[in-house]
Amino acid sequence: MAFPSPPAPPPGASDVAGRQVGPYRLLTTIGEGGMGVVHLAQHDDGRRVALKVLRPHVVGDDEARARLAREVSSLSRIRSPRVAEIIDADPWGPLPYVATRYVPGLSLHQHVRTHGPIHGDALVWFAHALADALSAVHAVGVLHRDIKPSNVLLEGRAPILIDFGLARLAEDARITHTGWLLGTPGYLAPEILYGDDPTPAADVHAWAATLTYASTGRPPYGRGPAMAVMDRVRRGEHDLRDVDPVMRPLLAECLAPVPYERPSLPEVLDRLARWQERYAEDPRGLGDDDEPLTAAMPMTMPLVWDHTREVDDPDRTSPAASVGDHEGDVGRTLLADADAHADAQAPGDADAPADPGPTQRRLLAVGTVAAIVLGTAAAPVLAVLLLALVVLTLRTVSWTSSATRERRLIRGRPRWYDVPLSVASSPWYAAVASWGALVLMTWTGLAAFLAVLVMLLLGVSETLLLMTVGGIVAAGLWRAPGSTRVRLPARRLAATLTRRSERGWTSVLVLALLVTVLAWSVGAGEPVWDPAVGSPWGEGTLLGGLAR
Repeated sequence: MAFPSPPAPPPGASDVAGRQVGPYRLLTTIGEGGMGVVHLAQHDDGRRVALKVLRPHVVGDDEARARLAREVSSLSRIRSPRVAEIIDADPWGPLPYVATRYVPGLSLHQHVRTHGPIHGDALVWFAHALADALSAVHAVGVLHRDIKPSNVLLEGRAPILIDFGLARLAEDARITHTGWLLGTPGYLAPEILYGDDPTPAADVHAWAATLTYASTGRPPYGRGPAMAVMDRVRRGEHDLRDVDPVMRPLLAECLAPVPYERPSLPEVLDRLARWQERYAEDPRGLGDDDEPLTAAMPMTMPLVWDHTREVDDPDRTSPAASVGDHEGDVGRTLLADADAHADAQAPGDADAPADPGPTQRRLLAVGTVAAIVLGTAAAPVLAVLLLALVVLTLRTVSWTSSATRERRLIRGRPRWYDVPLSVASSPWYAAVASWGALVLMTWTGLAAFLAVLVMLLLGVSETLLLMTVGGIVAAGLWRAPGSTRVRLPARRLAATLTRRSERGWTSVLVLALLVTVLAWSVGAGEPVWDPAVGSPWGEGTLLGGLAR
C-alpha cells in the first residue's frame, strides 16, 4: 500500500524560511491555531525544535507576558518521555515564543486515517502510555486542557502528548476568539461547556474521547455543527458501539457527564497497569471475566519498517509539529503496523489468571445493598440514622478531597500541610455537605413513605414492608438528587479495598458475616424500633388506622 503524500504546508509557509526569531532560524511553517503559528526551527547550535510564535491577543500586554512567564515556569518542570517538553521560551521578546522538543511522527489523527483504528492489546498499551503522559502533566499541578487526536503525536508507536497547559494562557481571549475554543468541541468535557473551571476530571474525559477516536476513527460525539456536537456532549450522548470491547467499559466511565462519576487518573492507570501485568503472564488477551489484558510494549521496542512504502520526499527529516492546535501536522516518519507486536506474541499454554477486583467489587455492592435491606428490617430507626451519618461522611470526604485537589492545582506540587489543612477544614465542608445530604435523605424518605402507604393498603407483612423500604433507600442514596458525592467516594473506597486481592476478599468476608448476622436477627423476632417509642403504624397512629 502506497503511503499518502504529506499534507501541504499552510499558505505562506515558504515566506518564513530563513527568518530569525531569537536564536532560532525558521525553516517552514508546520501548523497554526488560535494561540500561535508553529514553525520547524533550528537553533544556532543546530538543534531542531517546534517553535510556537504566539499571537498578539495571547500576549498583548505586560500582564499577559508575565502570566506567560509564570505558566512556562510551571510547564518547564514536566519531564517525561511521553511529553514533548518545553525546552526554551521568551515571553518578553518582540515575538514571544515557546520552543518544545519536536516529534518526528504523525499525529494520532493522521495515523488513524492512514492505518486505521487501533485495537486489542495495542490499544490498551497506547491508552496506558497516553494516561502516563497526562499523569506527568498533572504531577506538577498543570492541566492539559486540550487533549485531542491532533495533540497526540506518534514517535514510532509511542504516543507523545503536546500542547500541554498552554490553553490556560488564552482564557481571557477565548470569548472573542471562539474559533479557537470551539475548534474541537467533541473533546471538551461537559462542565467546561457549562462554564465551570476545569479539573483533572476534564482531562480524563478528553483522554477517553481521544481513545475513542483511536479505537473507532471517529469522535465519540459525532460530527456536524459545533452547537449540535456540544449539545450531545452536555447530554452525555456518546456513541461507543464500535469501540474495541477491551476498552469500552473504562471509556464509558471516563465519559460520564458528571465529573465526580469519572474514575481518577491514578485509578485509570492502576486498572490499565493490572491488565498489562496479567497479559505478561498470558499474552492471549482477555480473561474469563472479560477484563482487558495487554502486553507492556516499551518505547525502545524494535519497529517493523517497510521501506518500499517510503514517501519520495527530499527532506525526510522534516518533523511534525510538537506544539500545535492544528489538524494538519506535517509527518514524515513511517509508522509500524499497529498490530505487528500483537501478532508477534507467542500464545500461552496456561489460562490467564483472573483478576478478582471486578468480582470483589460486585460482591461488595451486592453485600452493601443486602446489609441496608436487612438492617432496615432489623432496626429501622437505627439503620436510617446510621445511613444518614454515612451519607454525611461520604459527602464531606468528597468536598474536602475536591478542595485539596484544587489547591494543589493552583500551587503546583503537594505541600506538607495538605493533610492537616484538610482535617482542619473538614468541619466547614461537613456543613457544606449537610445541605446536599438533607436533600438526598428527603427525596429518599419521600419515596419510601409513598411505598409504605401503598404496602399498608395492600396489607403486606411488616418484614416485607421494611425490606422493601430498605431497597428503596439503597436505590435512592445511589441515584437520587445529591447522590453524586456519595457514589464517587464509595467507588473509590471499593477500588481501594480491592486493589490487593487478600484485602478485597477480607472485606467481602466481613460484609458477608454482617449480612448473615442481620438475616438471623430479622428471622429471630420483631424489628427493634429503638430509639423510637414504637412502630409508626402501630395502635393509635394514623398509619395504623390506614393499615387496618
